[in-house]
Amino acid sequence: MAQQSSDLPRPSIVPRAAAHAGLDGAWLVALRRFLIFIALANLAWELGHLPLYTIWSEGSLSEMLFAVVHCTGGDVLIAGASLLLALLISGNPAWPKENYRSVACLTLAFGIAYTAFSEWLNTEVRGSWAYSDLMPVVPLIDAGLSPVAQWIVIPIAAFWWARRPLRARASL
Repeated sequence: MAQQSSDLPRPSIVPRAAAHAGLDGAWLVALRRFLIFIALANLAWELGHLPLYTIWSEGSLSEMLFAVVHCTGGDVLIAGASLLLALLISGNPAWPKENYRSVACLTLAFGIAYTAFSEWLNTEVRGSWAYSDLMPVVPLIDAGLSPVAQWIVIPIAAFWWARRPLRARASL
């Protein structure tokens, strides 16, 4: 009597060589978790530091909501572009299992550099937005401390969150 197909051993969907090279989908899980965390945490941060900008006292509710959504979208784009650039420079097919720290450090550096430049450009040159008297400013670059801190705290937490499932698999 022939075996039914359900009794046969199931081959692995991912060949061993591909799994060793990091092609087991870990990069996709990490990327999704990173970007979801980035979006949610930046939304919360943008809401929280609204009083540090003049829009808090001078803008309407709809202007503030638009600013929060617009800035959160920009934060996600900055994070995604910074991560992509870091992966192009330092990543490999086994990321995030390999080169995790170098990619995270480069992503952080690119995000901080862009944010400092953007804050300076939009407050000092273009006048697109302004800080309230409550915003502490980083000397020399005239960028607000809150947005610079945002690009230190949130990406570090996002990379930690993105890597959690990998650590759980490694301990099995």
